Amino acid sequence: MGKILNIETSTRVCSVALAEDGNILESREKTDTFEHAKILHPFIREVMKGQQWSKLDAIAVSEGPGSYTGLRIGVSAAKGLCYAENIPLIAVSTLQAMAMHAIDQLNDEQAFYVPMIDARRMEVYSAVYDVKGNPHKKVEAEIIDHNSFKECYARARVYYFGDGAAKCREAFSDQKNMIYHNGGFPSAEYMNKLAQRLLEKKDFRDVAYFEPFYLKDFIAGKPKVKGLEIK
Repeated sequence: MGKILNIETSTRVCSVALAEDGNILESREKTDTFEHAKILHPFIREVMKGQQWSKLDAIAVSEGPGSYTGLRIGVSAAKGLCYAENIPLIAVSTLQAMAMHAIDQLNDEQAFYVPMIDARRMEVYSAVYDVKGNPHKKVEAEIIDHNSFKECYARARVYYFGDGAAKCREAFSDQKNMIYHNGGFPSAEYMNKLAQRLLEKKDFRDVAYFEPFYLKDFIAGKPKVKGLEIK
């Protein structure tokens, strides 16, 4: 156990949580916004008020997948602080942290847990975890239809959740084992259990070379001038 500053910016949620020995000491969070660049550092200052940076054992950041810009903001902040204060860097899987929180809430030992992050249209970033948080299916970006996760719901209940889950409800309307869970969104507080586990293993990342897990390549849109596309 130790003291960890957790940073989550992979989706519309921007949150920061300071934890010690598995307990949340202080946290700040704003949901449904993309003001990460504006509010992240004030959140960090607030949760670290009265704290000594030298007492931190690590800084943990949500590594993705998720929003390209959000991930860059969070990872850049974490790396800068780690470098300036000589603190180890921990990277936490966004989807696995979501799954761990849902597992704690639902506590269904016979089920699979599928966190989903919206990747636009009918595509989501998702993975499948068992009740212990172990991956059953790797992280993928996929277009959801009624056959998605069939190998799981044919065997057991499957809880799916996250900001990409609501748009998938119609696809699974005829599958009684596919259960929509209105919860499990990314949060710095939910990172804590995995971050503490990685700290105990001393599973640190190279501050200079660590990059977020984007899953898909970022493609910038072409700018337009007065309604005309620039070639």
